Amino acid sequence: MPSGQTHDRITIWSLPVVAGVTLVLTRSSKVTLLVAGGFMFGGLMFGPDLDIYSRQFQRWGFLRWIWLPYQKSLRHRSFLSHGPIIGTTLRVVYLTTFLAVVAILVLVIFAKLGNVTLNWGEVWGSVGRTLSIHYGEFFALFVGFELGAMSHSLSDWTGSAYKRFQKQGIQGLLGYGKMLGYGKIKKRKPTQGVKAVRKRRGKAE
Repeated sequence: MPSGQTHDRITIWSLPVVAGVTLVLTRSSKVTLLVAGGFMFGGLMFGPDLDIYSRQFQRWGFLRWIWLPYQKSLRHRSFLSHGPIIGTTLRVVYLTTFLAVVAILVLVIFAKLGNVTLNWGEVWGSVGRTLSIHYGEFFALFVGFELGAMSHSLSDWTGSAYKRFQKQGIQGLLGYGKMLGYGKIKKRKPTQGVKAVRKRRGKAE
């Protein structure tokens, strides 16, 4: 499995390719900037390895405690953290939920201090309008997150597959044993059975 430094290099070296392809496909500098920014953020700070004490986790600095419940809830390299789309989606939902809770608490505190009554209908209406107006930008950002995360996961899978191929050849690469449900069955040694029979015969005599 590649080191954290190798993952960082892959992300940085891949950035021009991601930005170039996005610009060619969309013809939009704004979308390209969002995808490229999301790709960098996804690869360096918002990737699958947030489920362990990794470089990505450490880069959150004093805010890294945010991800402690996330780490305790997931097994490292599980499908929920490293899986395509679902991994990024789960992290987006997790972080968005946290930010929403913080924003609500801040609004409540300011409303209490300023003796102001909050109209939650207007608040949620404003959030809904923002999402509907800028859904294209949010989607472009999500695509960048996913591409950054997948650059990380694909390098992990490629490295693991290469090591399995070196050790076990094609069978290890395809994982026939796991795919077909084969496992290692421990067989009782014949000598153990013979000794037990002789022991029983000796007692009978």
